Amino acid sequence: MKHPAQPIKLHRFTLSGHSHRAELFLSLLGLPVEALDVDLLGGQQKSPAYLAMNAFGQVPVIQDGDVTVADSNAILVYLARRYGAAHWLPDDPAGAAQVQRWLSVAAGQVAYGPCAARLITVFKMNFNADEVIARAHTLFDIMEKELAGRPWLVAGEAPTIADVANYTYIAHAPEGNVSLQPYPAIRAWLARVEALPGFFPMPKTAIGLAA
Repeated sequence: MKHPAQPIKLHRFTLSGHSHRAELFLSLLGLPVEALDVDLLGGQQKSPAYLAMNAFGQVPVIQDGDVTVADSNAILVYLARRYGAAHWLPDDPAGAAQVQRWLSVAAGQVAYGPCAARLITVFKMNFNADEVIARAHTLFDIMEKELAGRPWLVAGEAPTIADVANYTYIAHAPEGNVSLQPYPAIRAWLARVEALPGFFPMPKTAIGLAA
């Protein structure tokens, strides 16, 4: 496996699941990291220096030498292609399409379901709790059926960045009052991710069903 000449700088917020996606994958790949905490409450993400890295003013951002990559899913693609084994992002069209499907889920149904539910409890964001919790369960019903027939989100015997992209907010869904108890296949999948060498957890928040 290739390694960078110097540690990859990770601009993060430790309780952000989007940040954790990047940090988790960096850890799974065993890459050297210089973690830089972004003061979101103080507005650092809106500073000119930060906006020069990510015009949307969001975490995470990585800097790998002269290369700057913003957006958690884009970071996963970059790291997989530059440093990861082939299984993380398949080359074949069908495999690549399956990964993209789940990256879209991570940016869509996960973001507006379990992620949004957690934003209500942990960060006091103004979402309709009943709506986003119901959306999370609709997603989980689909994922439960798919994961009942295979170990990873994409068919095959090895994980892909699809698993990394979707893991964090689903694992922490109980913090947003979304129960995982009805979903044994999802819970087994989460446990498989957590058993991967180099797994790095996001700090837990004792709130919601996780209180």
